[in-house]
Amino acid sequence: MDEKNLPDPVNINIELSEEVAEGIYSNLAIITHSTSEFVIDFIRIMPGVSKAKVKSRIVLTPQHAKRLMKALKDNMAKFESVNGPVQDTEVTPIPMNFGGPTAKA
Repeated sequence: MDEKNLPDPVNINIELSEEVAEGIYSNLAIITHSTSEFVIDFIRIMPGVSKAKVKSRIVLTPQHAKRLMKALKDNMAKFESVNGPVQDTEVTPIPMNFGGPTAKA
């Protein structure tokens, strides 16, 4: 289906509670996937501490994961066009294996 044949957008009323609006700080994301879903665990790890907790988990279909990836890429390009390139610093690998394919972001 091309853009000319897309249905009219649907108005969706999205509510954001105060608690959720505060957000959760994360400095590590672990991504795992199966044939039917992507799981992104957002983690806060503190320097000098050997234990970290998952602060939030998001489960997505592969289609929604791809849309998220495209949206992040688009938003990063817009951010960098205004603020300059974001430096991609090397991160020390953290050995974590939850029994499936794993990537770090």
